[in-house]
Amino acid sequence: MTGTMMTEPASPRGLLQAQPWFSEPEVRRLIDTLQASGITARFVGGCVRDALLGRASDDVDLAVDAAPEGVVRALDDAGIKSVPTGIDHGTVTAVLTSRTVEVTSLRCDVETDGRRAVVRFTQDWRADSLRRDFTMNALYADRHGDLSDYHGGLDDLRNGRLRFIGAPAERIREDYLRILRFFRFHAQLGLSSHDVDGLAACRRFRDRLRDLSAERVAKELLRLLEAAAPAETMTGLIEGGFLDYWLPEAGAVPALSEMCRLEPRPDAVRRLAVLCPVGSDGMAAVADRLKLSGRQRDRLAAMAAAMEPPGDPAAARRWVYRLGTELARDRALLNRARDGDRRWDNLIRAASDWIPPEFPLSGRDALGVGMAPGPAIGETLRRIEEDWVLGDFMEDRAALLERLKERGGASR
Repeated sequence: MTGTMMTEPASPRGLLQAQPWFSEPEVRRLIDTLQASGITARFVGGCVRDALLGRASDDVDLAVDAAPEGVVRALDDAGIKSVPTGIDHGTVTAVLTSRTVEVTSLRCDVETDGRRAVVRFTQDWRADSLRRDFTMNALYADRHGDLSDYHGGLDDLRNGRLRFIGAPAERIREDYLRILRFFRFHAQLGLSSHDVDGLAACRRFRDRLRDLSAERVAKELLRLLEAAAPAETMTGLIEGGFLDYWLPEAGAVPALSEMCRLEPRPDAVRRLAVLCPVGSDGMAAVADRLKLSGRQRDRLAAMAAAMEPPGDPAAARRWVYRLGTELARDRALLNRARDGDRRWDNLIRAASDWIPPEFPLSGRDALGVGMAPGPAIGETLRRIEEDWVLGDFMEDRAALLERLKERGGASR
């Protein structure tokens, strides 16, 4: 899209002055640096939207009315490290001591195919806003906290309305990932209803989701699952056929709701696991299709392993000791959400409230009581450790050393 220079809209004043990141010295220096080179910079997107909602934001993004080459030159001259993370699309990352800031040139779409875009750079702020997805994401704030709102995004934000900019079908044709973003923002913002025109356009193009890369889809789904209460939105995605290609196994939405109730904090990978089929094969199929990272894949596989619920707190502590706190918590929450067996609560509590002790003996202790080097040391220590675990970790180092002396003497 292209546009001519437009008169700036009326700007609500001073709405962002209280934001913590707004006054960070390094962020202010970055804006000063750009301004000294004749470049106007405004905060944009999620950091502005979240600030207006009273939510904390980890990401700070700037839009600028200069091409990326000019941005890089200005940062280099000021000794600020820059990384060309998406320079073909106008994005340069400024590396500050306390954070990174994405600095993106104003741009217009020249050509789009639903997956990627060819852009040209512009100095027209309204033209840049026209290529963004939703009205509430096209709010710009200058260094004084004054807003530029070209599409009624502030009113939409205040009224809990997620609305595409312009014609929803056009925005979706530009990037089919916006279908998932429509649902993701609905979940993250806790909105009560969908925009009718936006939902209809999403349904019209849902089959085009298969044209997207697995990595982009996975990132969007995991971000959706991080929402405080994603179950209702996931139900809409499943029943509406939006996941038929990427996550056809998805189900167990009541279990997802239970997981959200049980978790100490939102965990997207664990929530994905509860939607997947029981068993390692099902987990592996999902991980392969979504091209999850090795760490995410391994975590899903570890969660999928079968185990019986511990019948009492002592048994739960043994599981935590053997599995480690994180995996024990994963398995306990996943199984509790799925089958409702309250015996899993023993493991949930143990993984939350109990710190596994370190086994007090080592090979050096075995040598110290006169055992000869060799495999017998490892086997002896393993047996003593197993007895210690079965005794609920009650014996102290002195008692365990006596056991080692007895067994060590018998093995000589």
